Amino acid sequence: MIPFCPLCGNLMFVQEKGARIQLVCNICPIFQVITKTVTSKTYYKLKEIDDVLGGAEAWKNVDSTEERCPKCAYPRAFFMQIQTRSADEPMTTFYRCCNIECSHNWRD
Repeated sequence: MIPFCPLCGNLMFVQEKGARIQLVCNICPIFQVITKTVTSKTYYKLKEIDDVLGGAEAWKNVDSTEERCPKCAYPRAFFMQIQTRSADEPMTTFYRCCNIECSHNWRD
């Protein structure tokens, strides 16, 4: 909960004054002494990251070209082009090795 000043509505800030901790408003002469410390942690579930290329389904209907795989040296690779940066930048070409045992992904 974020505390706001009851008079002016501005955000109240935490201030240490000796042994006590209080909330103070920078505009009004209002302060509230903090008597109880409340802590809680909430762990939100992280969204699963989608594959930038669309997962395995995106590679089903793509063309292949003569591009050598840097991992297994297979002479052909599937490719697709995706606009990953702003519109005035060139498209990024992604490759996947045609060798089923390798299936290495890289980009140009």
